[in-house]
Amino acid sequence: MVQRVMQDDVPETLPPEPADRKRRRPLRILRNIVIGILVTIAAIWLVLFITKGRFLKGPFERTFGAMIERQVKVGGDFQLYFAPFDIKFLAEELTVSNPEWTTQRHLFAAKRIDTRIAPLSLLFGKRRMHWLDLTDASLDLEWNAARTANSWTFDTGGGGKPFEMPVIDRAKLVSTALRYRDPQLDLLADLDFASITSQDASIGDAVRFTGDGRIRKTPFTLTGALLTPNATVARGRNQLVMRARAANNRIDVGGTLPSLAEIEGVPLTVAARGRNAAELLGILGIVIPQSRTYRLNARLVKQEDRYRFDQMTGRFGDSDIAGTFTVRNGGPRVHIDADLATRTLDIVDVAPFIGYNPDLVAKSGFETAARASGAAPARLLPDATLRAEGLRAFDADVRYNVARLRSDSVPVSGVAVTVALDDGLLALSPFNFTMARGSVTSDVRIDWRRRPARTTYDFRLGATPMAQLLGGFGVAEAGTNGTVKGRLELTGDGDTLHDSLATSRGRIAFIIPQGSFTTRNVQLAELDFGVFVQKMFEDRLKEPVRINCGLVAFTVRRGVAAADPILIDTRKNVIVGRGGFSFATEQMDLAFRADGKKFSLFSAQSPVGIGGYFSEPSLDVVSPELLGRAGAGLGLALLAAPPAALLAFVDVGDASSAACGPILSGATAKAQRTRDGKARDDIGKGDSGTTKGEDRKKFLGIF
Repeated sequence: MVQRVMQDDVPETLPPEPADRKRRRPLRILRNIVIGILVTIAAIWLVLFITKGRFLKGPFERTFGAMIERQVKVGGDFQLYFAPFDIKFLAEELTVSNPEWTTQRHLFAAKRIDTRIAPLSLLFGKRRMHWLDLTDASLDLEWNAARTANSWTFDTGGGGKPFEMPVIDRAKLVSTALRYRDPQLDLLADLDFASITSQDASIGDAVRFTGDGRIRKTPFTLTGALLTPNATVARGRNQLVMRARAANNRIDVGGTLPSLAEIEGVPLTVAARGRNAAELLGILGIVIPQSRTYRLNARLVKQEDRYRFDQMTGRFGDSDIAGTFTVRNGGPRVHIDADLATRTLDIVDVAPFIGYNPDLVAKSGFETAARASGAAPARLLPDATLRAEGLRAFDADVRYNVARLRSDSVPVSGVAVTVALDDGLLALSPFNFTMARGSVTSDVRIDWRRRPARTTYDFRLGATPMAQLLGGFGVAEAGTNGTVKGRLELTGDGDTLHDSLATSRGRIAFIIPQGSFTTRNVQLAELDFGVFVQKMFEDRLKEPVRINCGLVAFTVRRGVAAADPILIDTRKNVIVGRGGFSFATEQMDLAFRADGKKFSLFSAQSPVGIGGYFSEPSLDVVSPELLGRAGAGLGLALLAAPPAALLAFVDVGDASSAACGPILSGATAKAQRTRDGKARDDIGKGDSGTTKGEDRKKFLGIF
């Protein structure tokens, strides 16, 4: 009984499953999965198509917003579905927020966006839109103050990638605007694009835009176009042309961009022209003296915070210019680095660098330009000033070379100057040039950090041929082999050239070593009427004046230069000078006298005076002393006999030859000696800037 029950509990053994059926089981499972997926997709497609995917509005805002780390909001109708295979996307009142540090709420906003997207392009290759209809769209692109982040890079950690424009087969854009802001450049631009309609990825001839904005508080307007819009929509190379107008300047920019908004490392052609280059650079906060009309052409390449203008050529006024010019914005102040060269620099274009208006100089001369700068009547030194606060807004390192200065009076060439500006400390050092075949080395420093500015001048003139140096002032080249060398050292306080010299202190000295020179006016050469008559009768007016040594020096105190001394020793005379001039009033009061070393008849050795102003000098040959001699001669003729009148014009020839050692060393009046070693008492003490109270040479050495 028990055994039978146990046998009944044992299950019967099932027959083995066929092998081919085992092999088909995974295929059935896969088939069922695929069918399930297709049914699910079809169901989703059907649900989306019927509902137009409107119920996905909330999930889209949350999901897409999380992906780009921005707030996304659709204020109107929303559709997202397959139609039938492309993704149909429609959103009204769509907004995408900006980061919190920006000045605008939205990076992107559109009244309506309607597009069809190729689904596979979201996974592979370039993103592609078969259709795009955009109405009343605006895009706001901003950099932060440190320029370490921008509004169109979708990653708060800075590791995201900027938005890339997809390929668009057909498009219609109406009322599209773009706003760009860069705090580091202090730039704000608003652009409006003309309506765009494309067909089969072809837009037409050009996409044009207009706009306005401001850069460093200077308003500007601009117009431009993408001349290759079909390449633009295909994310290809874009040919851009643009014209901007600002502060009386016109700037044209052109080039081929590798993408819609990429200019990094891309060479662009730039052409600028205007009435004044100072207005152009003033847009960037760079202060330079004003210029005459200019035009410039260059190639612009941007590399990070550097904007490099190379291959630059152009003109300003009647002068040419070429070289490279780099603007850097990375530091606390704008920095300029430039290598510039000019073949011919017109002297009128130099005028603004010392405070003159170049247009007035070209039209009416330096005196009129000086009055326009605020100078008093008859003054020549300008009173115009550079803005000190502007010179502390940027730094500069500039190297400038000039082959030739176009001037009617003084031949200047080979100018080479290095300009350094560091937080208001301006240095022109070295500042070298060749003048009349003589070299001038100089250093000029202006400290605009002081109020008023302090300027130090140090000009050193090497041995220069007088024939070339004074060729424009009556010196004949034939028979002139003398040279002159000198130095000017002054320090003054003032924001203008006039003010700095009017308060200056220092010394000016010109040394004339042994030589000879010939002038077209012998009276001024010898300052001896008797010698002039003798030469005239002997028909030897071109005989050179033989110079042993000479010194023309001034000590400057509070802007007044006093002769210290004026002493020239020639073969026949000793020429001495008294008086001086004032930088403040620009008045001159100088007297020159030639004392003969030999007995001379008809000697009218009265001092020859130089007076007036820098702008209007006057020459006083018939001085009171000369009139006194004529009166004495007339009296002697009446009392004695006519030959006695000649005694009034007799020079007994008692002048003491000068010791050339102190003269050639540029020593002051107190250190000057005669050839016998005696202190000179006929050249003053170097402490008076006028001739008033000066002793006259005694008549016949007695009276």
